[in-house]
Amino acid sequence: MGDGRSTVLYAAMINQRTCGRRDHEQVHSVVLGFGLGFLVALQLGPMSLLLIRSTLRDGVRVGLAIGAGVAVVDAVYAALGAAGAASLLSIGPLRLALGVLGTAVLGWLGVRTLLSAVRVRAGLEGPDDVGDPRRAFRTSLGATASNPLTIASWAGIFAAASTGTSAHAVPLVLGVALGSATWMALLASGVAVARRSVGPRAVVIADGIAGLGLLGFAGVLGYRTAADT
Repeated sequence: MGDGRSTVLYAAMINQRTCGRRDHEQVHSVVLGFGLGFLVALQLGPMSLLLIRSTLRDGVRVGLAIGAGVAVVDAVYAALGAAGAASLLSIGPLRLALGVLGTAVLGWLGVRTLLSAVRVRAGLEGPDDVGDPRRAFRTSLGATASNPLTIASWAGIFAAASTGTSAHAVPLVLGVALGSATWMALLASGVAVARRSVGPRAVVIADGIAGLGLLGFAGVLGYRTAADT
């Protein structure tokens, strides 16, 4: 009887330690993913330019909507990278099609942003030029998703993160979404604070810089796509 109780107690202790270790590994995975998502989002890219420009023009709600769209797509692409979808990008025609699509979307955003600056400068701004959070979120989803080649980058990041660690995919992806969303929210909030002290001229300049930057990123993506074919 005594041996039976000892066995049960020992099994319970082992199970408790296993559960504690598993919980610790999941928390570690979320923290690691948060750091990865935050650092990747920290890099100045086309969506950062779009967020800065849109927040200056239309306020923090529009900026936060764009940031939310970026975080959603980052999480989806990170999950696809972890699942091994990056191998699909080795298919030449698919890679070419995705590259052309990404170039077209970034180019369209760049031209639209420059035209917006011209309209504001000429006093021709209309109701359609006023940002709406829902529309900004949809635009952000489409623009961020237009570069699926980042799946390959996330696959490499996940491979590096998994080497020598006990990181799990699901909490890691959750951490990526939280990290990306956190940086985007901080960026939108900071720009919203600066917005109070800038005038219309600064907004037009921001539109011009963002538009040229988006066209520049479109050119780089187009060049890389052409070079890969």
